[in-house]
Amino acid sequence: MALQSSGTTCAVRGCTCNQTKLNLWLKEQCYIHKPKVRAECTCERRYSFHRLPIEDEAKRNWLKNLNLKKPPKTLYVCSFHFVEKNPTEDNPYPTLFLGYEKPPEKRRRLLRRDDSSFSTGPTIPCGLTLAPPPELQPAASYTLTNNADCLLYTGIPLLEFHTLVSCLQGFAPTSSLHLVADQILMTLMKLRQNFVNADLAKRQNKSHGQVSKTVKLWIDVLYKHTKDLIPWLSRETIKATLPEAFKDNFPNTTCIIDCTETVLQKAKNLDSRSESYSHYYASNTLKYLVATSPSGLVMFISEAYGGKCSDRYIAQNSGFLDCLRPGDEVMANRGFTIRDLLEERKVNLVMPAFTRKQCQLTNEEVTHTRRIAHARIHVERAIRRLKVYKILSQTSLLIWSQSLIK
Repeated sequence: MALQSSGTTCAVRGCTCNQTKLNLWLKEQCYIHKPKVRAECTCERRYSFHRLPIEDEAKRNWLKNLNLKKPPKTLYVCSFHFVEKNPTEDNPYPTLFLGYEKPPEKRRRLLRRDDSSFSTGPTIPCGLTLAPPPELQPAASYTLTNNADCLLYTGIPLLEFHTLVSCLQGFAPTSSLHLVADQILMTLMKLRQNFVNADLAKRQNKSHGQVSKTVKLWIDVLYKHTKDLIPWLSRETIKATLPEAFKDNFPNTTCIIDCTETVLQKAKNLDSRSESYSHYYASNTLKYLVATSPSGLVMFISEAYGGKCSDRYIAQNSGFLDCLRPGDEVMANRGFTIRDLLEERKVNLVMPAFTRKQCQLTNEEVTHTRRIAHARIHVERAIRRLKVYKILSQTSLLIWSQSLIK
């Protein structure tokens, strides 16, 4: 059922921030200061609302920037649209993510002078003249105006996109002439839809080299500053969110693990081609380990390894084992022959039964295997959500992936 607004709603086009959503967020438990709810903790509010000023000049500038055909009688703008999160002396007006593209400013025409002694440039033989150098145009803003477009191109809702841009604003290179929002949007479009660089260059009016450099830069920035958003949950939190499929048969499960692969462009170097060849896919791939909680939350993603690496090797060298604590229980498929590694850490392994030298499994083993398969579907669904980003589900270019192969 859709949330009904309490009346305090951001007036910017396409922005869905309102007081009702903020109140629901304030009632949630704070992950840092638990068991306090966010309304009682000292963490920064998700956003705040600012009312249209009374002063004529300020009011006129607000309405000019918002560019609304029919402004509401009581007008509020949320903090996402201010440079400093609220009106300040240096930045008193809303200027960010206003839901439309600002038209280019009109430039005055330069009057020609008839004085023959005046020259605008060097003289060229044969009566030719030098064309004036092209003026540097401001970066085009590829504006997102609604959640549907934002989810299509970035994989995240519009509000989360604005939050991401606000958090990463300070890490942009000072030499760049393009808007930070455009650079981050371009990077997310590359990850979400795997557009070729020529397509991105045409969409945002940039050169092929600029697109390549920008995407590589922001992938590193995103990795560095968002990796903490993948938390390893405490045992108490995992117990509190345990699905019904685990409560009866696997109540002590801490995480479910699996490896997945992304098809890779064949390398010219024979060593690299050999290291990335996967017999399972009969192709060159990148392979990485994913661990989720029983509720389906991604808690760990390893770095990428060549498809030749075994599940055991990745589990042993990726840092996954360091996340486990004595008493934990890991659910995995038959490919993870890591029981000895887990027993050293006093961790239990739950996996389907092997036939070994037997002709077939017993009835108890068949039932146990079916229950594990029913529970393991959570990690497969999580991997499917990752593969929504087409750079992981389509054939990746070696130029984007060669630095990740171990």
